[in-house]
Amino acid sequence: MKKARKLLTGVIVAAATASGALLGAGEAVAVPDVVDRPYKDAKRMIERSGGRAVVATRVGTGAEEALCLVTNAWDAAVRRPNSRSRLVENREVMVALNCNGVLAAPGSAGNSAMSPAGRQAKAEAQEKARKAEERRLAQVSTPNT
Repeated sequence: MKKARKLLTGVIVAAATASGALLGAGEAVAVPDVVDRPYKDAKRMIERSGGRAVVATRVGTGAEEALCLVTNAWDAAVRRPNSRSRLVENREVMVALNCNGVLAAPGSAGNSAMSPAGRQAKAEAQEKARKAEERRLAQVSTPNT
C-alpha cells in the first residue's frame, strides 16, 4: 500500500511539474504603444513596463539607433530557459526600427513627406527656415541717404 501511495504521489508531482512548465509561470509582458516613437523613448517605456527591448529588424542606416523610429513592437514568441533549464516567462519585446533619415531628400533615404513622421519633420523644417529668414531680414539695414 505504501509503495502504491508513493508511486501515485510521484505521478501527481510529475504531472503538476510538467503542466507548470508547459503552461508557463505567469503572464507575458504587455507591449506598450511605442510605434512612431524614437527607439530611445520606446526602450525606456518598455523597460518601465517590465520588459526588455530587443531589436528584431532594422531598415536603413541614416540615423543612429537611439533616433530610429519604431515601426512595430510585439511580444517575443519563445520562452527562454533559466539557469535551472526551466522555461520561464519571456520579458523580451521585439521592435522593428526604421533608421532612414527623418525626411527623404534627393540622394538620401528617409520618410515620405506624406507619412505622419514625414509631415511633422517637413513642418518643423519649414518653421525653422521661416525663423531663420526672419532673423536674417531683421539684421538687414538700409543705409541713411
